[in-house]
Amino acid sequence: MQIAIDAMGGDLGPRATVRGAAEALQLHPELTLRLFGPVDTLQAELDQLPLRLRRAESRLALVHAPNVISQAQKPSAALRSSHGTSLALMLEDVAAGNSVAGVSAGNTGALMALSRRLLGTVAGIPRPAISTAIPTRGGGRCYMLDMGANIESSAQRLVEFAVMGEVAARCVDGLARPRVALLNVGVEATKGPANVRQADEWLRSLGNELNYIGFIEGDGLFSGKADVVVCDGFVGNIVLKSSEGLARMLIERVQATFGAHWGSRLVGLLAKPALLRLKRQLDPVRYNGASLLGLSGIVVKSHGRAEAQGIACAVSRAVQEVRINLPCLLERELGQRSSIPWVASGPRDRGSPTLSKPDEFPS
Repeated sequence: MQIAIDAMGGDLGPRATVRGAAEALQLHPELTLRLFGPVDTLQAELDQLPLRLRRAESRLALVHAPNVISQAQKPSAALRSSHGTSLALMLEDVAAGNSVAGVSAGNTGALMALSRRLLGTVAGIPRPAISTAIPTRGGGRCYMLDMGANIESSAQRLVEFAVMGEVAARCVDGLARPRVALLNVGVEATKGPANVRQADEWLRSLGNELNYIGFIEGDGLFSGKADVVVCDGFVGNIVLKSSEGLARMLIERVQATFGAHWGSRLVGLLAKPALLRLKRQLDPVRYNGASLLGLSGIVVKSHGRAEAQGIACAVSRAVQEVRINLPCLLERELGQRSSIPWVASGPRDRGSPTLSKPDEFPS
């Protein structure tokens, strides 16, 4: 299994990406990786790896990419000037079939725009969605989408997101009947914007085809009541970054509380194993790796601030999707619903508008 990685996209530079790639190789013996970026820079980072990580170096190839798409560059500009960039060459490698998946921590808008152009989409989906997992009560997780690819989404888009999220939860996590919900300001049918209420009506009309449980409010996201939660990208991106910030604050507050004076430090020593478990459960790194659902190839977006462990998690997410051939599953599932006019094959974007300009992706 060969996966391509944009080694230059993250906020922390190639050091985190190279180290994370090496850690991913240790986790997956069947894996080989191709790192895209300036070869001299990447080789220098490889030379600084500890011995335990360099043992898998023979399964890691460097591919020269002299240019980089910055985080600040607009997607429209990236489309015009992507030649020779680590992001574009990584995606071209996937499109050519040399690698079975791509991973990048780079510019989200550029990644989405270039992925759509080079890879295309499944079952007539016009705009893929970004999906990621969030922790829930009891040690489970919930898939949220869209997390930022579509700032506004019509009812039709929300229904498509629901179907794609349900397929991902069922096939990746092995859930027999994933519970699907729409994020809204209330659970009553009369509440929320028109596109969300219309999507609710359409999802209910699917009957047993989808285990749709209705609306869920923000305080229910982490409760474990739903396995898939659907919203537009504006809301989803804010929810994701707010929850990451809250998790970091809780971890810091707990650490500061137990280090305040000698009595609490003593209690902290006794509680250290439990605190470490809590930190691992809340750490956003554990859930790093957002899927670009709807593409005809597999592309995983890593958080821009991800360190080595987060990069390794994103690569592991790509490995999971390759093993089940997620794009083919989505193609099949959406194709089976082609008789429903608002999913995949029907008239586009009736109801509230979906922003389609490439510069309207959040970071």
